Amino acid sequence: MSDPVIDLTAIGAVVFDTDGVVTDTARGHAAAWKHVFDAFLRGRCEPFDIRGDYLRHVDGRPRLDGVRTFLASRGITLPEGAADDPPGAPTVHGLGLAKDQLFLAEVDKYGVAAFPAAVALLHELRRRGARTAGVSASLHGRRLVGAAGVTHLFDVLVDGSDAALMNLPGKPDPALFLEAVRRLALPAVRAAVVETALPGIEAARRGGFGLVVAVDRDDSGLARDVGAVVADLGELTVRGRVLPLTS
Repeated sequence: MSDPVIDLTAIGAVVFDTDGVVTDTARGHAAAWKHVFDAFLRGRCEPFDIRGDYLRHVDGRPRLDGVRTFLASRGITLPEGAADDPPGAPTVHGLGLAKDQLFLAEVDKYGVAAFPAAVALLHELRRRGARTAGVSASLHGRRLVGAAGVTHLFDVLVDGSDAALMNLPGKPDPALFLEAVRRLALPAVRAAVVETALPGIEAARRGGFGLVVAVDRDDSGLARDVGAVVADLGELTVRGRVLPLTS
């Protein structure tokens, strides 16, 4: 594997999966999922495991896909239900709504923090002429980035609301990442993706991006066959600068 370097002579833009890479929200998401799934699973099977189940089945996926994928891993199928189901109802929508309600209550109470190393990297990339995009599978991606005070560091934001409006499939399909570089007017091969979730890493591979950087803070060992794996974005070196286009 190559050194953890972003070479701006080859890369003109960097696309960040904001959840867990820029904003410190992964623990809050995981805790909310555990609360909801454990209440549903009580008396059925073993409880939800944050390290294993969250990383393998939920992290990086649209909320309803996370419900379906995790329950399928336990051999459980629920009716889909509808968006007006009561939170906690025994349906895919009901469990997803319960998680959303719990997570947003925590955000409203405690706010959202940005990882200092991610903020420093974004500033450095922009200082050197690189364009930046933030991508989130969450319907609340823009809200969370705004709550963390880092909206101004992105040229483009694409979140779950955009995916719903445009009928884009969720990760591991690369559609969200490809929409981000489309808005930046760059081909995927000229862009890097920085990810922490396994479905997102797979999406970046499928999308043909020029560089994939996996952030593996917990040493999960899930990230393999990517351009670089780092425990913290402070380990990344940025080289060169993006030259302005000339006529």
